[in-house]
Amino acid sequence: MNTKFFAAAALSLALVACSSNEMKPQKGYIGPSQPEIADGHMTPEVLLSLGRLSDPQLSPDAKTILYGVSYTDIAENRSVRNLFTLPVEGGEPTQLTMDGKSIASARWSADGKAIFFLQGGQLYKAAYKDGKLGKRTQLTDVEKGVDDYLLSPDESQLLYVSTVRSQVELPTDTDPLLDKAEAYATEDLMYRHWDHWRTEINHSFIAPLGNGVVKEGVDLLGDEFFELPNGPFGDIADLAWSPDGQYIAFSCKMLTGKQYAFSTNTCIYLYNTASGEISAVTTRGGYDTHPVWSPDGSRLLWLSMERDGYEADKVRLMLGDVNGAQVENIRDLSASFKYNVDGPVWAADGQSIYFAALAEGIQAIYNVIPDQEPERLTADNLWFDFGSPFGVLQDGTLLTTYASMDFPTEIVAVAGNSIRQLSFENEHILGQLDKHETEARWLTTVDGQKMLTWVLLPPQFDASKTYPAIEICLGGPQGTLSQGWSYRWNYLLMCHQGYVVVLPNRRGTTAFGQPWCEEISGDYIGLNMQDYLTAARNIKAEPYVSGVAACGASYGGYSVYYLAGIHQDMYDCFIAHAGIFNELHMYMTTEEMWFPNWDNGGIPMEYAYTPDQVGPAGDGVTFGGLQQAGSPWSSKAEAKRHYANSPHKLVQNWHTPILCIHGGSDFRVPYDEGMAAFNAAQMMGVPSKLIIFPNENHWILKPQNALYWHRSYFDWLDRWMKD
Repeated sequence: MNTKFFAAAALSLALVACSSNEMKPQKGYIGPSQPEIADGHMTPEVLLSLGRLSDPQLSPDAKTILYGVSYTDIAENRSVRNLFTLPVEGGEPTQLTMDGKSIASARWSADGKAIFFLQGGQLYKAAYKDGKLGKRTQLTDVEKGVDDYLLSPDESQLLYVSTVRSQVELPTDTDPLLDKAEAYATEDLMYRHWDHWRTEINHSFIAPLGNGVVKEGVDLLGDEFFELPNGPFGDIADLAWSPDGQYIAFSCKMLTGKQYAFSTNTCIYLYNTASGEISAVTTRGGYDTHPVWSPDGSRLLWLSMERDGYEADKVRLMLGDVNGAQVENIRDLSASFKYNVDGPVWAADGQSIYFAALAEGIQAIYNVIPDQEPERLTADNLWFDFGSPFGVLQDGTLLTTYASMDFPTEIVAVAGNSIRQLSFENEHILGQLDKHETEARWLTTVDGQKMLTWVLLPPQFDASKTYPAIEICLGGPQGTLSQGWSYRWNYLLMCHQGYVVVLPNRRGTTAFGQPWCEEISGDYIGLNMQDYLTAARNIKAEPYVSGVAACGASYGGYSVYYLAGIHQDMYDCFIAHAGIFNELHMYMTTEEMWFPNWDNGGIPMEYAYTPDQVGPAGDGVTFGGLQQAGSPWSSKAEAKRHYANSPHKLVQNWHTPILCIHGGSDFRVPYDEGMAAFNAAQMMGVPSKLIIFPNENHWILKPQNALYWHRSYFDWLDRWMKD
């Protein structure tokens, strides 16, 4: 299958859509692909041909769903997202736009007669009638663009996200004539984040609508160098208008530099839209995010992690009563709930809250009445990952999304155990693929606990034959191998290449209660590594398995590098993407210091920073007011053990072929970690290969880069596991 075919297929479908909807595709438009899969096998090209459905929104009359779909053109190395609508009762979708530039954040107007959306970094509004968009009106002309937005309930005001200059110094700050010089200067930490130098940071602004095009708004944070929303992944969900428009609740980490780098203390605040005054709802603790007002504005929800410095603490559902600019009677609605809460949504009557939670390896939907026990609404035998509901119909039917390892996101209506799929974005492609089987195995670990391990068998599996196996080492290190779909690590694609795919939810995964999650902190080299070896032994015991490869990214890459030094002959091949190789060097070069500080030290801390404390290092735990329990110079036993067992200290044991992949713009795990691992393998005489993507971050996102990544991944596996 080639890229020319994809381009031709996209063009032909675009012309069909044009004739049926009386639209002409704009220059640069990319439509859906329609590949013909003769052998029934998934390929990287097929993966990239899938439409990516996202951000469904229910119309005010609860009859129509608005959503977007991104399509990719491999030859052009880009994707474009356009808008569609779908009847709630089901039926054929209607394509609203055929633009050559992506459209994002589409929202219904309060009366359902118009749609707001972002395009090219500005906000637009278009009339909507009978499944068509009318004339578009540009509402903003913000110099640095609009990243996202929220309309006030009466649509008289606009809350939008843009950027302002940070404290990182540029040459032009010292001399305007140095406009051709390229340099960044700083005297504090957090000078770069994820994949960008922090010369600019997010701020949020409000401005009136209806008085002409908005060019500039009032900055909620004024001249402060805090971020709003928080980087690098905070979004508009961290801000919320009160129903009466008098307040904006928002989540912000009001810290900079070293304190920002070592702390997760993100708090909830209320901004008075009339006076500009800010009052704190929460003050100390971990992550407080995602504020959600009750329909009548009398209560406020938010998500919260309790411990500062710990980014994988239990995510709680907090509720407080609103009294003017104060929030009182704050309580944890999930105190007895075992799992992490995600995406809370109030019921229309304000009597209960819907949310999603990963539970025993599957993301389910729950409902909770304040001060009562949460109730699971989706059955545990439904092997799908459900999203949080975006709508609830009068009969109680939930409108949401779901996905699995076998298909990407689709829109569904859920009523009890009944699921009615409403969108079928990729049915014409996935329906051509051969079916395969997935097993859920509960393996006994070395210390007698039970570990959920998913096993995907290749299509047309024959137990009398032999197949190579891939064991996936999870990143994070905290996370979950659930029934979610991924375009980067796609397990359906792997099993379609003739591999048995093994997905162990080892120590540190987050869908099995907090104790299981926390057993990895301060013990990277311990039980979770034994969990990987347990899963490998289990699958190697099957007569149909010829050998096992271990593959992983980020902490999964660390796992690969460490297993390479201890496995003896358990594995036949390794692939590490964006992996941590030298823990000491990683601590010195990564950006979010709270992550290695907590996990490498393995001890609870009340606060990650103490602003009033200054002075020398002393016992190696504090310096300049910052607790550094997980540093290489810490006196803590957990830290000493951790750094003494860094993967780079075991290269003398390496003897198994290894592929090292890294993004050159990766600031979380800097790319020289991959280079160092490859160089060490070369010097040890180990068959090895290095791939660097100079313009990619922790993930490989550009279409042609992604295609090359997948092809290289399977080329390496096939060379050592099949050939």
